[in-house]
Amino acid sequence: MSATTKAKRLSFWSLLKISRPLNLVIVAFAQLMTAFFLVETTRKGLPVLQDINLYLIILSTVILTAAGYMINDYYDVKIDYVNKPDEVIIGKGMKRRVAIFLHTILNISGVGIGLIVSPRIAVINFIASFLLWLYSNSLKRLPFIGNFTVALLTGTAIWMIGYYYQKSELLVLTYAIFAFFINLIREIIKDIEDRQGDRKHGCRTLPIVFGFRNTKRIIFMIAFCFISAILVVTFKINNTQLYFYFGGLSILFFIFMYKIYMADRKAHFTQLSILSKMLMFTGILSMAFL
Repeated sequence: MSATTKAKRLSFWSLLKISRPLNLVIVAFAQLMTAFFLVETTRKGLPVLQDINLYLIILSTVILTAAGYMINDYYDVKIDYVNKPDEVIIGKGMKRRVAIFLHTILNISGVGIGLIVSPRIAVINFIASFLLWLYSNSLKRLPFIGNFTVALLTGTAIWMIGYYYQKSELLVLTYAIFAFFINLIREIIKDIEDRQGDRKHGCRTLPIVFGFRNTKRIIFMIAFCFISAILVVTFKINNTQLYFYFGGLSILFFIFMYKIYMADRKAHFTQLSILSKMLMFTGILSMAFL
């Protein structure tokens, strides 16, 4: 194998790895499930899965999400060398200028595809791309603000499907709230996991500013707000199947919270980050029962 072929293969795998393909699949799957089970038809009464605009919205969301991961790794190189040196891509498998170039191309493409669908989708995409850049550049180094921003964008990815089609908006909002809170907790867990490198490079995340134990207390406060918000919206919808499903899901959530209470090592929080993805995925699947 020639040196050129090896370099191309390395660049391909670096691009794939930096894009977090599993996370992109989860985002696309969540939007597709929202459209199929909650929206079902377009405003003209046609099956939503036959609408090309749905797939353009999903494509633009995936593209912008990938761009967000790329710029995050670009700004976090020094921190990642401390927290996860074996997973650093920028500067190893991908040059810094290539990362910036691809980030720019992806953002322009994501907003442009949104514009094909609708000017309001383009505006949402533009705001999302700007917030992802701002998060990586500065917000993630501040207590809670960065966590809130990422969680808000995750919830928005689901909400925008109902917003565009103007169908089942309250039901879609329920799942957007679910995604927001689960990801807010997950982002704070990741800050606890990465506090060593964050502290070394001047970040002021929740665990660094308020300490390990107080950050856990904040997570439990967020969990209480999450349960309260879901209960309020669920009772307003008054769907019996939703009661049963969220009731069952609450068991898994309380196990999740108990594991947070018991966690005191980096490995524990790495496992919790994975468990939060499973919780998110389980919540998405509940759409099929409505």
